[in-house]
Amino acid sequence: MAETAVMNTLKVTYFEDMKALADRNGFPDWLLAMRHQARENFSNQEFPHTRQEEWRQTNIAPINNTSYHSLTAPPGIIPAKKSVEAVKYGNWTELVFIDGYFTPELSQVQKLPKGLHASSLHDAIHNSETVRIVEQHLNTVLKDRNAYTTLNTAFLQDGGFVHLEKNTVLDNPLHIIFATSHRQDDTASYIRNLFVLERCSQASIIVSYVNLADELHYLNNVVDEIVLGENAQLKWYKIVEEGPTGSHLATTEVQQARDSHFDSYTMSLEGKTIRNQLCVSLSGEGAICNLSGLYLNDSHRLIDNAIEITHAQPHCNSRIMYKGVLDGDSKAVFTGKVHVHQAAQKTDSDQLSNNLLLSDNATIHTRPQLEIYADDVKCTHGATIGSPPESIIFYFRSRGIDEPTARAMLTYGFAEEVITDLDIPVLSERLGRYVYDKFSP
Repeated sequence: MAETAVMNTLKVTYFEDMKALADRNGFPDWLLAMRHQARENFSNQEFPHTRQEEWRQTNIAPINNTSYHSLTAPPGIIPAKKSVEAVKYGNWTELVFIDGYFTPELSQVQKLPKGLHASSLHDAIHNSETVRIVEQHLNTVLKDRNAYTTLNTAFLQDGGFVHLEKNTVLDNPLHIIFATSHRQDDTASYIRNLFVLERCSQASIIVSYVNLADELHYLNNVVDEIVLGENAQLKWYKIVEEGPTGSHLATTEVQQARDSHFDSYTMSLEGKTIRNQLCVSLSGEGAICNLSGLYLNDSHRLIDNAIEITHAQPHCNSRIMYKGVLDGDSKAVFTGKVHVHQAAQKTDSDQLSNNLLLSDNATIHTRPQLEIYADDVKCTHGATIGSPPESIIFYFRSRGIDEPTARAMLTYGFAEEVITDLDIPVLSERLGRYVYDKFSP
């Protein structure tokens, strides 16, 4: 009873901020109704806790017990342009959001090819050419996951929007940057992204989360909805670099039609608490998804990668390959859940979780889960956990390399396998340099 009373007290702050949000910015009635329903749903939901099986190893009580002030309007102060330029990649279209709100003066938009619409979600809702796509797909892929995804919908205002018409192929990646500014401590930002690729379209999208405010305590609450039409192909790169005291709770829902192809790369580099929930529904025959990830953790921090793949149709393939490097007294959780429906014959699914522990106090919980209701399938899983081999370290030392350098070289080599799979050279180079610098003595 006491715990329930505390939770209800913490909810009061959210409801007060919902009233402050009101119906600002002239949003259409259908979206206001969506937000209102989410508010009603949130009032009846409990925050995720360790008594729930999905969250058993992921204790986010420090987030639940913080009375976050929700950001309901764009920030009044724009960060210096040079601080944002440092996280850009080059001569592509790069959309910059500060504290969850689009900031055109810091963005760079190249001439967009015909068939591509890339903008803020707010602008897409208010644009007569794109509002139909938003209304058709927004909040249709997202499932009722937890109180935080519901909160995201209740505060829905802005985020990234990408729509590719059929047969549209992008030559260059799109880069969407979500930067946290020097806002007040204990504030929450709500980021909503919608990516729709129609039949036979192809794109590469990089989404970066960066902290420009050093030791700020904050929460980024993120929801991505990705819709892939028949034979559409998306390479999706997510980079999480929230800083040592920033928290990141994200849910990504992907819906794939027949013969579509989804490649994802999730790089969790820094954050106090990071949870990446990636849920892929292979809803069309012949759909393929390849999910890769790298997570680096140290100090007293938590990273949780929760993967869920639903094979709903036959002849679909899925691959999961994640690597983690843990140091200090950090903790990581990896869950790979594959659900194969009875109709999903000829399913081919494989998952692998490899983890390198650099400290005796670091902890990893890896949980492969297979639910198979079809009888003609191929499903495998594997996991490894260990420290750098002492025999190889001895080999390096026998050739004049000191022990710290030897351990750093082995750690970099372990992580590099994921980085070299990235087919965007500037991204691969920057991430490789980050990993090298982090573990070099």
